[in-house]
Amino acid sequence: MISWMQKHNKYLVITIWIATIAFIGAGFVGWGSYQYGAKAGSIAKVGDIEISKAKFDMAYSDMYQRYNQMLQGKLDEEKAREMGLTQQTFSSLATQALLLNLAQEFGIIVTEEELAAKIAQIPAFQTEGNFDKTVYEGYLKSRRLKAKTFEEVIHDELVIQKLFSLLDSKSLPFEEEVIGASINISDKIAYKVLTPDDLNLTLDDTKLKSYWEAHKSDYMTPKKYQLDILWTESRDANVSDKEIEAFYTQNSFNYIGKNGEQLQLDEAKEKVISDLKMKKSKKHAQKQYIAYKKGKIDKSETVTLALDEAPLTSEIWREVETHDVDTILKPKAVANRYATIKISAVIEPREMNFDEAKPLVVADYEKNAQAEGLTKLADSTLKKFDESNATLSDFVTLDSRKPLKPLNIQESLQFLQKLFTSQKEKGIISIEGKVVVYSIVEQKLASEEKSKKSDFVKKTADQIKAQDFQSNLLKSLEQKYSIEKFVGGI
Repeated sequence: MISWMQKHNKYLVITIWIATIAFIGAGFVGWGSYQYGAKAGSIAKVGDIEISKAKFDMAYSDMYQRYNQMLQGKLDEEKAREMGLTQQTFSSLATQALLLNLAQEFGIIVTEEELAAKIAQIPAFQTEGNFDKTVYEGYLKSRRLKAKTFEEVIHDELVIQKLFSLLDSKSLPFEEEVIGASINISDKIAYKVLTPDDLNLTLDDTKLKSYWEAHKSDYMTPKKYQLDILWTESRDANVSDKEIEAFYTQNSFNYIGKNGEQLQLDEAKEKVISDLKMKKSKKHAQKQYIAYKKGKIDKSETVTLALDEAPLTSEIWREVETHDVDTILKPKAVANRYATIKISAVIEPREMNFDEAKPLVVADYEKNAQAEGLTKLADSTLKKFDESNATLSDFVTLDSRKPLKPLNIQESLQFLQKLFTSQKEKGIISIEGKVVVYSIVEQKLASEEKSKKSDFVKKTADQIKAQDFQSNLLKSLEQKYSIEKFVGGI
């Protein structure tokens, strides 16, 4: 394939594939390697499509780095777990696999020439506008990626692009008229916003215990592991200025600023030194691992940690989960040192007693009680709705951008979307823990100038239809193809 690209690169059109460039621009989080018995190398199977660990690692790294840039470099593994990045990554890959199954049924293929052309179009692999094999191979080597793995990702993206081009369903004239009517209509409404502050909720142990008794199985202690850890520090490794400069030159693409720009050595020097020391310490860590297995040196400490708990990374926990008690794992990087870990014991989950579960019970009980309380309050408010005691809005439309006080702009947009898709003159609309009780006071058509915005109407109609189509398509595919997971935590 590389030879084809070199031969034909002068004919290639230079374009930017946004999804791929976002991936290229992001660094990778090292996840190590692990096996899954009969399903070695795969973490799940959707229909006939297997999701490989390598592809999952690439997707996770891309998502991690994008979130990290959004958070200005403040994302760490603990926050990533809280945000559910692992689950988000798998959900995205599972959705992709559902579509690949359908594409496979349709007989959609991507030729080697098409794949080569797409990769050659990526600016990161070009020199003076032409595909550069040396840059491409250097990139793969620096990321410890096999060309086959990377090319499979691009191949799948192209297959899905072809699938959606076949399934593309533009809006019909009648649908545009309906959407246009919705957009061009403006309403003046009287409304009341109800929040949990309007409720008079009381909590006592009797109510909480009753709720806990009914939901005991929802409150389990986390699975825990007793681990013996031998730490190998990297901070004492000696590095020279020459080594630092050479290491940076070989790995400069790993040092990216908040805005996606490559950092110079003086800007990234602290991180470069840390990475270099880790590299130089790896051999010592491996020697210590062997000595530890032979009983020549002792552990540094014994800890009991819940599954996925810091300081161990997601990568390490996935390996711990796949091994038995008394297994000694090879050294793994944890922050700026290596950990050789022996699994001493596994403490299985159990039902929490009331005292242990109480903080969780309180949060869940309050959430449910608030939802039920707001529903009842909204129903009673609607029955005796008094427009004179409500807030009166100006005329609003589906694309109004002025917030309806006390709602913020996001809440207002959600409310308006639901309002203009409802056929009720009076009603109740829920938005993010709040409830709006409304009554349409007056209605009119927008100005002639606004009604002429046919491009906006068509675009909106196309988007609504595409979203609805894709949502229903995925629901159908989820019913058709089974999802089998080979590892936990995804």
